[in-house]
Amino acid sequence: QRKNPFSNDSRLATKPVHTHRGDPTYGRPPEGSQTEQRGKDAHSHVGKEVEELCLIIRSTGEVGEDGHVSVTFGQLFETYVTISNKVVGILLRARKHGLVHFEGEMLWQGKDDDVIITLL
Repeated sequence: QRKNPFSNDSRLATKPVHTHRGDPTYGRPPEGSQTEQRGKDAHSHVGKEVEELCLIIRSTGEVGEDGHVSVTFGQLFETYVTISNKVVGILLRARKHGLVHFEGEMLWQGKDDDVIITLL
């Protein structure tokens, strides 16, 4: 499209051809674009799901001697799966942000039902 003489879209002519790894815009959508807005909306939605997961852990878990609330993966899965089928993905995101702790890389229903998830 950039070289199409029949295109009236002036935005195509103003975009850089390639960005390089050191460039601050590398791997990012153009500022103000619909793609950027969709990314922001998705980030906000996932953040809300992480908050909801933490509330579920707090309400279903038990406070341990260290003061942290803990719940088993099996119990959390049974409670949260009625709300969302993405419980494992949301748990991984919550761990990435330092909100929860559990052992292992991935949790599997049935196999990891006894794994303790701790709200930090």
